[in-house]
Amino acid sequence: MSRRPPRTSPDPIDKYVGSRVRARRVGLRISQTKLGDSIGVTFQQVQKYENGTNRIGASNLYKISRQLGVDVSYFFQEMPEDLYDASNADPYGLSEPIAEPFESDPMAARDSIALVHDYQRIPDEILRQRMGQFMRALANSLNDYPDEDVEET
Repeated sequence: MSRRPPRTSPDPIDKYVGSRVRARRVGLRISQTKLGDSIGVTFQQVQKYENGTNRIGASNLYKISRQLGVDVSYFFQEMPEDLYDASNADPYGLSEPIAEPFESDPMAARDSIALVHDYQRIPDEILRQRMGQFMRALANSLNDYPDEDVEET
């Protein structure tokens, strides 16, 4: 098995993931030092992650996601398809992906995240349950009429 060719510049995917880390960190007003301390690395290492100079290992990406309050998939959302092609992601000559890509995750959409966040903010458990029942009933009623206009009653 041959070794991977040496990198001359940061991988575009690493740069994209790093930019998502930076955007979320800045949005939460967390310093590089504070994020680094919370995951056990220096602020310089966080800088390198955010610039894409160093790749973020799986364990550190998980720790970062926990500290920034997002799922790991957040860092890959809305990634342009052409980044994969531009990234030297195929150093071993695999012409096709080994597995089929995942379908779009509805829980990754901003409106879904906002809805779940607002739902969890309802302090009354019974009211939360009733809201869940209402949403299911609404969704089921819309599924009963997929191609028809629903008349108001």
